[in-house]
Amino acid sequence: MQRRITGLAVALFAILFLVGCAVPTPVSTLNQSERPVWRGRLAVRVESDQAQSAPQAFAAGFELTGNAQAGELTLYTPLGTTAAALSWSAGTALMRTNGDIRSFASLDALIQQAVGAEIPVIALFAWLAGDNMRAAGWSADLSQLADGRLTARRTEPAPVTELRLVLEK
Repeated sequence: MQRRITGLAVALFAILFLVGCAVPTPVSTLNQSERPVWRGRLAVRVESDQAQSAPQAFAAGFELTGNAQAGELTLYTPLGTTAAALSWSAGTALMRTNGDIRSFASLDALIQQAVGAEIPVIALFAWLAGDNMRAAGWSADLSQLADGRLTARRTEPAPVTELRLVLEK
């Protein structure tokens, strides 16, 4: 009996391990050429305004589709489950987490709540397309974009914020 329980525990662990390594692929009814899709990992680090406080950090797997006017951003936990699903279009900004749906006044407010920092979304889509668009207080390093890496840093206004993306190829 003990051997059977041990065997089941090992099998369950193996299944959970394999599921944790999988990255969910949502089904889309649109042609991929109509909506660009970016997948990978993102990390946001926000320095503290106070010298004794530790910086805040957020990291997740992600899938981003659409553009700054209408799109979707899904954030994944390290185990591959959906942490949050964000969607936006004209006049609508929603976040779905754990079965709850929250509405926000703007895309900026939605992104702030989801990742803990203000991110220039219009510029982000331009950066992903290889255009080094200027965004107030931000500088983007697109020198490694061909290798799937993008880094952007905000120095003004405080606090200093850094966004890093590593894209799947």
